Order: sequence, then structure tokens, then C-alpha cells
Amino acid sequence: MVFSSTFFLLVFLPLFLAIYYLTPFRGRSMVILLGSYAFYAWWRVDFLGLFIAATLWNYWVGIRLESALGTPQAKRWLTLGIGVDLAVLAYFKYADFGIGSLNGLLTAVGGEPLPLLHLLLPIGISFYVFESISYLVDVYRKEIPATRRLDDFAAFLALYPHLIAGPVIRFRDLAAQFAHREHTPQLFAAGVARFMQGFIKKVVIADSVATIADASFGLSDPTFADAWLGILAYTIQLYFDFSGYSDMAIGLGMMIGFRLNENFNHPYISQSITEFWRRWHISLSTWLRDYLYIPLGGSRGGTWMTYRNLVLTMLLGGLWHGANWTFVLWGGWHGLWLAIERALGWGKQTSFQPLSWVFTLLLVMVGWVLFRAHSVGEAFVMYAAMFSWPSLALSPDLSFSITRMSMALLVVGIVVVLWSLLPNRVPSLLRQAVLRHAMALQLVVQVPLFALALVKLVASSYSPFLYFQF
Repeated sequence: MVFSSTFFLLVFLPLFLAIYYLTPFRGRSMVILLGSYAFYAWWRVDFLGLFIAATLWNYWVGIRLESALGTPQAKRWLTLGIGVDLAVLAYFKYADFGIGSLNGLLTAVGGEPLPLLHLLLPIGISFYVFESISYLVDVYRKEIPATRRLDDFAAFLALYPHLIAGPVIRFRDLAAQFAHREHTPQLFAAGVARFMQGFIKKVVIADSVATIADASFGLSDPTFADAWLGILAYTIQLYFDFSGYSDMAIGLGMMIGFRLNENFNHPYISQSITEFWRRWHISLSTWLRDYLYIPLGGSRGGTWMTYRNLVLTMLLGGLWHGANWTFVLWGGWHGLWLAIERALGWGKQTSFQPLSWVFTLLLVMVGWVLFRAHSVGEAFVMYAAMFSWPSLALSPDLSFSITRMSMALLVVGIVVVLWSLLPNRVPSLLRQAVLRHAMALQLVVQVPLFALALVKLVASSYSPFLYFQF
């Protein structure tokens, strides 16, 4: 089940909210748990068993770990807990990738390739494994106590707004909210507005410009114009798709009293790759910092160790996104630039520098080619076109595949991104007027756009979020 589906909007969500608000507060964790399991099982019932087993495992290990704190057994429990979590993730997500990579070496030396397992990737596994690991590490660091309330812990992992594609949340951020949270009409209304905002971003903009990106990356011999139009479209598609999901997740959380952490902060206005990772997928970048970069040594081991840790963190972060060498190279690309910026002292601008912004955006777009391509070979076909002799003519195949509406909405997406560069340049009186009439503007602009998005959704086919594959 996905948020951008008529069944979710017209059946699941109203039914869930009705049951939730009719249930006394102490029983609402169980309502969240059962509703989230139903949401997950809509995709595959059999993988729900794996999810429940992972929940019980980490709940039990957390208790055993806390009871052993101050003894050598604590580290062993931590290692065992994380080891099992990573083994499950590695088996389902990386087994075929590892076999395929090994087969490449075997065939190169004349050996027989090994058979692939053809495993189906359980949706959300990357997210709930990372969240389980952060819980165990936080208990080990004595930052939180191990919870004895299984329903709260299970509801935390299964909380359906963030279950499939984040944000990556930590138990310490929600533990107090499970014990007490406010339910007010104002918060519920704000959640509805935030959900509508994300729904519009996903269905109206991201899904519309996806046709341009898909057509461009599907060309066997793209021109210069084909390649740049395609990667520009994908840059807009990915941001509006993923930030739209995050908006919907945060909005759904607000409807039931939870305040989830923000996941995006206008990443395309960044003036360095360092700044980009403070603004893009914030919940993942902070997770990588706190549970990978810092444990590796962070910047404590000297200059070259810092560079190594940056690159290694981003390589593993890239691999987290998918079992493909394209993601490893994408992570390495960002890790390389993080190290370069650290070495040269970049990324500390206190004022807007247009050249730094353009250069950073180009670096991000070049990286997105690897992120979008199905193979390294496909990525280099795009690179060859992007850096070939400039030709402003689109190929007939691409021209035939795109529509005026998709191009118009691509322009709308670009304008929205560029507008975020100007918040401090808009006269203060205008900003105050907008804030004063925010509710009226939502009714005038957001509600009709949401209705348009619903019509578009009904008329279109199934449209999953891009981050579902991770």
C-alpha cells in the first residue's frame, strides 16, 4: 500500500483514524501497531513475519544489553544484536549482488558462474534495520533505557507513516511521545495541510516529470540536449518524490500526535556538498554521522584518517541505497567531494555565492546520473552525451515521448526550487502578509491543487515512491 493510492486515501486512512481516536490513549500504541502491520502486509503477508521477528529480536537484545551494562557482556550483546540485523539485511539485499559480482570474476578467468538466489527485497528493510541498530547503540551508550513496553517498541518500528521510506527515526526521539503526546484540532489540521503539500509534490510534479527522465535514460544514444534535459528532470523528480513522501509522513504523524523530524531543508540551494548533506535526507545523513562516521574515528585520527572516514562512510551510505555498483560509485563521488572540501576549507560561506551554488548543483546532478542509471555502462552513456559537443536539438524519440504538460511542470518544479533561494530577499512586509493569510492561501491554492492531484491519481496507474526500492 502506498500513500498515493485511492485505497489508502479513501479506505485505510479514514478507518485507521476513526479507530485510533475512539481508542483510549493507553491502547493507541496497539492500534498503531496493528494498523501498521495491516499497511505492511498489504504488500506481502509473508515478509510481515520477518519484520515481527526482527522486532522481537531487537526488543529482547535491548533488555539483555541493558542488564549487562558495565560488564564485558554488554559489548558482546551489542555485537550479536547488530550482527544479526546486518546479516538479515545483507542476505536479502546484497546476496545476489555479491554472487553477481563474484560471477563476473569467475567468468573472467573461465570459471562457471554461480546460480543467483533471486531474492525479493522486503520493502522498508533498510529503514527498520538502521532504526533497530540505532536503538541498540543508544542503549549501549546509556543515552536511553531499554524499553519494557513491547507494544511501544513494536509500534515505533512499524509506525506506518515512516515505515516504507523514512525518515529514519530513533527510539529516543519518539519514546516520550509514546508516553504522552497532544492531540489538538490545530495539530491535526496542520498535519492534513502538510500531507496535501507532499501529495501535490509527488503526484502533480514528480510523477509528471518522471516521463521525461524515463524517456531520456531509456535512449541508447542520447544527444547532449537529451542527456541534460533527462538529468534535470530526474533532479526535480527525485526531490519532489522523496521530499513529498517525507511531507506526507510528517503530516500523517501530526494527525496522530507525533512530531517526526524534518528530512529536507531546501537541499538544492546548497553551496557545497558538505552543506548539501546537511539539507538532503537529513535523517540518514545524521544517522551515518552518529553511528558510522564517529565510531570509525570521525576527525579524531588526523587529516588522512578523516578523509578515509568521510569516503568510507559515503561508500557504505551509497551501498545502503541499493545493491548495485552505481550506488557505490555515487557514494564514493560524494565522499570524494566531502574530503576535497574538508581539505580546501570549502563550504563555510556566510553569504550567497552564485558560482559556488552552480558548481555544487552540477556536482549533485552528475552524481544523480549514477543514482538513476541501472548500470555503470548506462551511466557512462549519459556522461558521454552530457560532455559531448553541445547540440541543442532533442532526438526524435525523446521529442515524441514528452508532453507540453510534463515540460510545463518541470518548469514549475525548477521555479519552486529557485524560489527557495530568495527567502531573505522577499520584502518583510510581503512575508508577514503571506504568513498572516496562510490558511486562506491554503484554501485558495492547496485545496484545488490537491483535488487536481486526486483526479490525476485516479486517472493514472500505480505510482510507487522512488525510495521504496531502498
